[in-house]
Amino acid sequence: MKNTGSPPQPRLKERVENLCRDMIEKGILFSEAMEHFERCFITEVVQRNGGNLTRAAASLGIHRNTLSKKVNHRNLPKR
Repeated sequence: MKNTGSPPQPRLKERVENLCRDMIEKGILFSEAMEHFERCFITEVVQRNGGNLTRAAASLGIHRNTLSKKVNHRNLPKR
């Protein structure tokens, strides 16, 4: 591994901890943080599965009906 002179990227755990600190400092409520995370996470997985909710649900480890309800309830894009 060669050193390119740029600082190493923080690990996922460190990035999440920094994000949590920033959100707390800005007064974001836990419920708001969880809703935003769920929205982003589900949208990304659905898009990576081409809008196929069955495959996306399997990737998320939840039942397809549960995913469908979350997508409809939050008006998430299916594609």
